[in-house]
Amino acid sequence: MAEKTYLQAISDGLRQEMRLDQRVFVLGEDVGVYGGAFKVTDGFQAEFGPWRVLDMPLSETAIVAGATGAALMGMRPVAEMQFADFVSCAWDHLVTVAAKQHYRAGTPIPIVLRLPSGGGFSGGPFHSQNPESLFAHIPGLKVVCPATPEDAKGLLVTAIEDANPVLFFEHKHLYRRIKGEVPDERYSTPFGKARIHREGDDIVVVTWGAMVYTAAEAAGIVAQDGISVEVMDLRTLIPWDREAVLESARRTSKVLVLHEDTRTGGFGAEIAATIAEEAFEYLDGPVKRIAAPDTPVPFSPPLEQAYLPQIDDVVAGLRELAAY
Repeated sequence: MAEKTYLQAISDGLRQEMRLDQRVFVLGEDVGVYGGAFKVTDGFQAEFGPWRVLDMPLSETAIVAGATGAALMGMRPVAEMQFADFVSCAWDHLVTVAAKQHYRAGTPIPIVLRLPSGGGFSGGPFHSQNPESLFAHIPGLKVVCPATPEDAKGLLVTAIEDANPVLFFEHKHLYRRIKGEVPDERYSTPFGKARIHREGDDIVVVTWGAMVYTAAEAAGIVAQDGISVEVMDLRTLIPWDREAVLESARRTSKVLVLHEDTRTGGFGAEIAATIAEEAFEYLDGPVKRIAAPDTPVPFSPPLEQAYLPQIDDVVAGLRELAAY
């Protein structure tokens, strides 16, 4: 298997699906001639032509509305938001129409929204959000948050095959920083199946996206104290692997939920509540959450570092849980 970056894996998965299925096409701002804001679709327009790689106006509303209409007519559009933050401009089409169309009329809406998300590069409050919890609350939408290059490709294939609208959150900080072996052939990775990123017995950290690596580094540090930490990567939030989380909670008896999104109403609260309801008698300590504070993402690099959960924050949380 070739070693590829997270970005290359997404690009390869998308290219393979477009070669396989003429119904798959790409639309978004600067996805064609320029090759996408982060170059995921670099060279796509030359290969597939301007009618399958559409440069759209600066209107996320038009992009999502166009994708929804195309899906209604049997196409499988993959729409890119230059930054996940701007998907809010298309809230009405996505939440009011696309998410509910199958429920009210039985019509599949097989659209994928590629959403470059996350902080770590001083992008400020309009280019750094992780708004996954907003959409995890909406019936009819699926929410995907890959952490590895292998999962990024496999989950994208599954997303394009899915008959429902899928929000595919790609963490920008992982694009060129993370590399891994990725099969060249086509494969799919199922939704709703967590994976164990690191094995451990004393505490389980439940997380996703870029925070998988923050958790793993923190686990390596506390291992020197004799604390064995399991790191579970959920991969997808809707659907999420409840049984895997509950099994690890019962086995380790201590849980830390870690995410980059803001704390109040973040998806970690759903996980913590589920554990409290269904595995309370197995716990030897409270379910602990580490997340971003309830503020916009700061521009200032030192402030952004204070805002985002850091390795030291997770280390402190793990030691606190271990000593409980």
